[in-house]
Amino acid sequence: MSLASREALASARERLDALADNTAVDAAKLADELAAVTALLDREVSLRRVLTDPAQTGEAKAELARRLLGGQVGGECADLVAGMVRSRWSRSRDLVDAIEELASGAELIAAERADDLDDVEDELFRFGRIATSNPELRAALTDKVADKAAKATLVRELLGGRANPVTERLVARLVTAPRGRSLEGGLNALSKLAAERRDRMVAEVVSAVPLSDQQKQRLGDALAKLYGRRVHLNLDIDPEVLGGVQVRIGDEVINGTIADRLADASRRMAG
Repeated sequence: MSLASREALASARERLDALADNTAVDAAKLADELAAVTALLDREVSLRRVLTDPAQTGEAKAELARRLLGGQVGGECADLVAGMVRSRWSRSRDLVDAIEELASGAELIAAERADDLDDVEDELFRFGRIATSNPELRAALTDKVADKAAKATLVRELLGGRANPVTERLVARLVTAPRGRSLEGGLNALSKLAAERRDRMVAEVVSAVPLSDQQKQRLGDALAKLYGRRVHLNLDIDPEVLGGVQVRIGDEVINGTIADRLADASRRMAG
């Protein structure tokens, strides 16, 4: 992807992460709906060109997406796609690739919530090794003229009851809709997404007033440097902190609020 499409994808990933923080969102359902949108736009070349046409305003494209998807998918999916078509994409196909990646990402969120992400990552790797070492199996999974339902059934027979349901769904989507990817390339991409998701840290940030984009960027960069991995910021506002920010990552709290410093000073004076 070119710079414009990479930036659009990065924004879409952030919006998916924000949805993931809401446990009321059914991540597996969202994945199914995003996969359906991927299939639609993969078939309808003219539609995806309209949705990525730089001559159209972002709001006009978002409204079109909502009209097309309304009643077909849930509100979270429709909002996510509408936000994506507002962005600038260098190629119309980049939009489809990005939506497909978010579908896989939503599946991995479902695994993460169930504390199964490590298992899924391991299963994807092991399935790739098995498939590539078995020419007959690989041929059956990659046969371009084979019936999609037959391929899905084969995956279910291979993985059903033996692997995590998320792994089974990811592999089934890959072999039934490879979209020009090799089996090995698709599995490697899925394994990479799982690894990135596993290394993701979440920081709960409380401040007295909303942080600017520049402040959020600086804070995210500082935390990433401190912890050696990407950190997602969950932002909350609490006027009682008076100023500064409080950051919680797991059980660790980094407190830089004025209220906390005042309380600490009061304790020292009282002691």
